[in-house]
Amino acid sequence: MLAEAEQKLGIERDLAHALANGELAMHLQLQVDQRRQPVGAELLMRWRRADGSMVAPDTFIPIAEASGLIVELGNWVLRQACEAWLRLERAGHSLPLSINVSPAQFRQPDFVEQVAAVLRETGAPAHGLIFEVTEGLLVSDLDQTIARMHALAALGIRFSVDDFGTGYSNLAYLKKMPLYELKIDRSFIRDTPNDVNGTAIVQSILAMADHLGLRVVAEGIETAQQADYLVRHGCPCMQGYLFARPAPLDEVLATLGAAQAPDD
Repeated sequence: MLAEAEQKLGIERDLAHALANGELAMHLQLQVDQRRQPVGAELLMRWRRADGSMVAPDTFIPIAEASGLIVELGNWVLRQACEAWLRLERAGHSLPLSINVSPAQFRQPDFVEQVAAVLRETGAPAHGLIFEVTEGLLVSDLDQTIARMHALAALGIRFSVDDFGTGYSNLAYLKKMPLYELKIDRSFIRDTPNDVNGTAIVQSILAMADHLGLRVVAEGIETAQQADYLVRHGCPCMQGYLFARPAPLDEVLATLGAAQAPDD
């Protein structure tokens, strides 16, 4: 236990300096439609230490959230997303970019003003960003959360519920929030289409999203069998290693450029 606590303290200490040391970077994972054409991308944080070793997001993100560092990191990610969108747009690829917004960042009293300021400073359009929030955001202060979401939506920001179906069970909030998208958690996709319970949940989410007029992105697609099943059942967007791994923006731009180039 002591060694584990010391390891967490060490990661927290190093993470506080990682931004200044240029150790953090954002990779993009493309999202595709039923024809496997790119329709968006999610920004994912990567941490490579100065010695070249990688720290997994599953390791450092919870520590950042527990320590409060996630607010500073979230502000940096927002600016990175705006700059990435502008580079994509200049290259002829105006894809919406999704970023994860933690409850701690979202609940900052000046969060709406911070978002508006970054949009003004970078010149990126609000409609180019999709804020992914987890159902955990909805556990407390629901009225304030909804009001803040509407204020951001008035700027043009769109919202996605990440890991949908794994958390808060009261679905009444879906009608109150200015939502654009639901993301089906990879845990429901992993055994699709062979697991009866998983496929039942996937079909229920797709039917509900269709009724509510929400876009759906299924995460964690790794096999053609999974993709074929989702396409047959009307899932409009997919994300996973089958289509693209997370990669630096320069590599994503090269991939998009190659796909766009005319055949010889």
